[in-house]
Amino acid sequence: MELAMFPLESALLPDQDLPLRIFEPRYGALVRHCLDTGDPFGVVLISRGREVGGGDSRCDVGVLSRITECVDHGAGRYAMHCRTGERIRVSEWLPDDPYPRAAVMLWPDEPGGPVTAAQLLEVEDRVMALFERIADARGVTLPDRAALLGEHTGGDPGQRLYALASRIPIGKADRYAVLSAPSAADRLAALREAVDAVAEVVEFQLSE
Repeated sequence: MELAMFPLESALLPDQDLPLRIFEPRYGALVRHCLDTGDPFGVVLISRGREVGGGDSRCDVGVLSRITECVDHGAGRYAMHCRTGERIRVSEWLPDDPYPRAAVMLWPDEPGGPVTAAQLLEVEDRVMALFERIADARGVTLPDRAALLGEHTGGDPGQRLYALASRIPIGKADRYAVLSAPSAADRLAALREAVDAVAEVVEFQLSE
């Protein structure tokens, strides 16, 4: 399918809120298209360059995004709230006329090794240990586990890993690694690496 595309300097995961302020004419045209048609747009990470002005290099894995609220401020300026959805993969970038466009396909998780409830619990425990280390160093009290990590109701492990990754202060490269992991098992490995990387940075900062 062909989609309007919105490259960003951050990596988005499925089922995240996405506030946007629009002022560039090309993205004003994108907003009007999506409002008129009800179509979603695609969001991908910019690998090199900036959001404003074009000339950027773009990653090929992203997410669908749908406008949930939009305020028209006039003169092509909009304030929007969006919600991300399914993962997509770009098969071909099309000319940026009148806004970035691409041929994309939905990319559900590929078959892989199982992700067990015990493995999910283990990575959740590692995340909680990280939050507790930061809270102890700052002398603050943490909210409870459910408030920090969200409730896990026993659904799709791959989706649960997305939800966990969205709640952890990991860098955009690590977030993109989580997003672009082909299977749930690969996503678990990417998330473990990301948590370990954050933990190393925290320990280094606290030791100074």
